[in-house]
Amino acid sequence: MDRPVRRALRWLAPALVLLLLAGTAVAVSLRGEPESTAASGAAHVRVEGHRLVDTRSGQTFVPRGVNWSSFEYACAQGWGYSALDSLLSEDPYTAEATAIARWGANTVRLPLNQDCWLGTRGAPVSDEHEERSPQAYRAEVRRFVDALHRAGLVVVLDLHSRKRMATPEFGNLAMPDPESLAFWTSVATAYRDSPSVLFDAFNEPYSRYDGADRLVFDLSWQCWRDGGCRAPVEDDRTATDGRVTFPVQGMARVVSAIRAAGAEQPVLLGGLDYANDLEGWLEFAPEDDQLVASFHLYDFKACADRACWDRVLAPLAERVPVLTGELGATDPLDGFVEDYLAWAADHGIGSLLWVWADHAGDPMSLLAEAPAVPSRWGRLAARLLGGDAGP
Repeated sequence: MDRPVRRALRWLAPALVLLLLAGTAVAVSLRGEPESTAASGAAHVRVEGHRLVDTRSGQTFVPRGVNWSSFEYACAQGWGYSALDSLLSEDPYTAEATAIARWGANTVRLPLNQDCWLGTRGAPVSDEHEERSPQAYRAEVRRFVDALHRAGLVVVLDLHSRKRMATPEFGNLAMPDPESLAFWTSVATAYRDSPSVLFDAFNEPYSRYDGADRLVFDLSWQCWRDGGCRAPVEDDRTATDGRVTFPVQGMARVVSAIRAAGAEQPVLLGGLDYANDLEGWLEFAPEDDQLVASFHLYDFKACADRACWDRVLAPLAERVPVLTGELGATDPLDGFVEDYLAWAADHGIGSLLWVWADHAGDPMSLLAEAPAVPSRWGRLAARLLGGDAGP
């Protein structure tokens, strides 16, 4: 979840970069990554018409669960691969997965860092205690995915963030860049045989303003799908004047990269305005029969009332599966989340709560402390998910 700071095709060069990076990424993915031997109790998810189904039973599958945060930033900040590194349990993977399942979840979204996965921009960052590598980062992701599957949880792998060029920090670009295609080639290759894994193509596409509140990158639906425009190289946590840009890779190319790797699982596509605007989604979605419209909802976003949900989401959900990939509020205890969940349930729309973490001072943190000690919001969330947060 990221709040905005403010609110001719160039095919040849990006293609050459992609070929070089994709080859490197795939080669790296074949080294040092453990084979999955986990027996999964999780649903095998496919798109059938406007719904997700568990192919084992043919029954409708409505995702409900949480976003599990830290793979997207710990490795860029240099203190670990994820928050699992700081847990004292002998098997933190199983302990976390078991706790999430106990809360009533059936799905977990894992935000990932593009550079930590690929080993670009000096990521993952090492420290005086540990030399970190992209191979080990991917192995950590795999261990946690396997543990989540054993606990009966579907996993959404999300391209969420990048490391900054010259500092151990992270941020989110406006749209995928050429290296994002290498990322998805590698991720899809690694998980193409995992029927309980879904792919979230890009966390939150957005337009960009400079420090004087001037629009310097206006993301259109056409560019969202086809690419060909140019976005600022600075992430959303860094000021930009919009002068230095990169060639945007549209959602059609991301989906094509995943399919070319042999992965047939559903792919989530978030819309404009940080995935809060889905008005043009149906018209501009790429041709593919396994797409899910991903909607991010917070009470401070534009589409945050029943009128917008009725006008945009309800008719869309009659055509394709819609998943609320992130759901939260400035004060999650004020009734906004509960009201939306009730509305979404009436329309067959699943939701993943933000965020399973113990971020100090963040009212949206489901945990008061690790491991799995619920905050007040966490206790309510477990009840809303139909589970038990414990004593």
